Amino acid sequence: MLNVLRKTITLPDGREIVIETGKLAKQADGAVTVTMGNTMLLATVCAAKDANPGVDFMPLQVEYKEKFSAIGRFPGGFTRREGKASDYEILTCRLVDRALRPLFPDDYHAEVFVNVTLYSADGVDMPDALAGLAASAALAVSDIPFNGPISEVRVARVGGEFIVNPTFEQLEGADIDLMVGATLDNIMMVEGEMQEVQESEMLEAIKVAHEAIKVQCQAQLELSEACGKLTKRTYCHEENDEDLRRDVHEKCYAKAYAVATSGTDKHSRAEAFEAIVEEYKAAFTEEELETKAPMIARYYHDVEKEAMRRAILDEGKRLDGRKTTQVRPIWIETDYLPGPHGSAVFTRGETQSLTTVTLGTKNDEKLIDDVLNYGKERFLLHYNFPPFSTGDARPQRGVGRREIGHGNLAHRAFKRMIPKDYPYVIRIISDILESNGSSSMATVCAGTLALRDAGVQIHKPVSGIAMGLISENKGQNYAILSDILGDEDHLGDMDFKVTGTADGITATQMDIKVDGLSYEILERALAQAREGRLHILGKMMEAQPETRPDLKPHAPRIETLRIGKEFIGAVIGPGGKIIQGMQEKSGATISIEEVDGVGIVEISGTNKASIDAAIGMIKAIVAMPEVGEVYQGKISSIMPYGCFVEFLPGKDGLLHISEIEWKRLETVEQAGLTEGQQIEVKLIEIDPKTGKFKLSRKALLPKPEGYVEPERRPRPERRPRRD
Repeated sequence: MLNVLRKTITLPDGREIVIETGKLAKQADGAVTVTMGNTMLLATVCAAKDANPGVDFMPLQVEYKEKFSAIGRFPGGFTRREGKASDYEILTCRLVDRALRPLFPDDYHAEVFVNVTLYSADGVDMPDALAGLAASAALAVSDIPFNGPISEVRVARVGGEFIVNPTFEQLEGADIDLMVGATLDNIMMVEGEMQEVQESEMLEAIKVAHEAIKVQCQAQLELSEACGKLTKRTYCHEENDEDLRRDVHEKCYAKAYAVATSGTDKHSRAEAFEAIVEEYKAAFTEEELETKAPMIARYYHDVEKEAMRRAILDEGKRLDGRKTTQVRPIWIETDYLPGPHGSAVFTRGETQSLTTVTLGTKNDEKLIDDVLNYGKERFLLHYNFPPFSTGDARPQRGVGRREIGHGNLAHRAFKRMIPKDYPYVIRIISDILESNGSSSMATVCAGTLALRDAGVQIHKPVSGIAMGLISENKGQNYAILSDILGDEDHLGDMDFKVTGTADGITATQMDIKVDGLSYEILERALAQAREGRLHILGKMMEAQPETRPDLKPHAPRIETLRIGKEFIGAVIGPGGKIIQGMQEKSGATISIEEVDGVGIVEISGTNKASIDAAIGMIKAIVAMPEVGEVYQGKISSIMPYGCFVEFLPGKDGLLHISEIEWKRLETVEQAGLTEGQQIEVKLIEIDPKTGKFKLSRKALLPKPEGYVEPERRPRPERRPRRD
């Protein structure tokens, strides 16, 4: 027998979300469907009963997958089957993971697998805004330990009004697009992009999102109660020795505190911290360490964390000796590489990005073939994080989720600053050569510099900064940190990245690791971030006061023409014959497409002469022949009564034998004309009925002295036809 339970959530605009459990995937620890309109997600969660040996972290894995059948499409590729996760699916996974992960108990280390699958969609409602709710609801109806529930919503501002979970169409006109994850009481995650908005406007959007999330969290609690899952399973995943914990603290804390306040660099500090615990472990035998080493490592990690946090809260001393509002030293070099179309090195403290810009043509566009998003992308940003950037001796594999997430944040920071009609395809590549805190924000700064070095006339320069937080007593005592280090991120309570121009915020990403973050703290963090962001922007403008006025000599040149759509076929020609011929003759690359009823022709080349030649050919095709105009044509065929001349591409006219020369000719060959010969002709008539063209060559030749126009013989009258 099915025991189906449902909860209905009403959004502020009256639309409904339905959560249902008890019908599908009943062997999972928890399973729900979340439906909004014709969009339906299935979320399942399964957890191992015990932790694997030696695991002292939360092994959570979140997967989000969209089925092409959800919207009645076949996947691309040879197999016609869903393959590896798309960037969009990975980014959605990250949104869900970042909100869930901090809410599992600290001592719970069993493997947990969350799978969210899109099974139905119509392209109206956005499924990624429902994925967090679905994942949390699956946990809510399970007995897996979890300090939730949470939910996530997208909030957009369209025409000055905030909309919760906007449609795809509504989002197109938004100047704020934020995804917010939260519990009933606290904000856990924020990510999104904006059109240079003020800090107060962003806070207002977060508050609107949180009010909607509270309703969704309450619905999950009620569903959990109806399922009898308010009480979670018991577990014991850690072996602890409280006497050992106290001993580690007593013998190591003072030494760790001294290192935390020494102001040394990253590697020296890491070696000093490591020496403390190694000295402590030296007092134990090898047999004792077999059982105690994991606990010592865990307890000493807590000692390091406490020492760093107390140094900041009690003395205002950070690991590298800076004040809480101080940004690390910055050095910049632009036009660093001779080969790329633009390049820059941006170094802030121990974080360094070498970024390049490549300009391409329409042929370089990225093809997007996701389930609900297919089209072309003209602005690309790729972020790479090789192991040597942190001094790790390990191989470099493929692109991971971290690289995709960090690259997406930097992409969002720039995308509204690229002119919409910019003719070039742009690719930014950020290679992180050193890392100790916020390499994604270094990517934003280096990206701005490289774009300007390439001569890309972006609307405004963009900079970014990462903020941290150390707090205790639910935010009663706290310190906000500007330009955080890697350890301050790892041991702190917040990682808050903000990018923007001098006039407002363009993108943000925030992860909270602690309960009790008030809007007052958020407001102060945003204000302090603005100060730091403008400081960094000032350093960037000192190093590079102006955008390069023109592209570099080796960059491709692109010209764009707009033609009537009725001429598109004429430019392409049968089987592409005309356009291919023009490319071969000119040396330029030509592409054409119809956009909003207009033909857009893009001509690119490495020199102006080839582009001008191609433009001339295209203009000749789309030009309307005018009586009285002189054209350079080619004889395409010879007949007894004259010859046909292609005087414009795809347009032939008759040059009658009587119009070749002023003297009478018996044959065309008498004038020395041959097929394929280039001659100059004048258009003297267009037949209004047939549209045929009549050409003359003699009209361009001087009339012989004493020339008498021959009399035209009257045409004989036609005899009446007999029936």
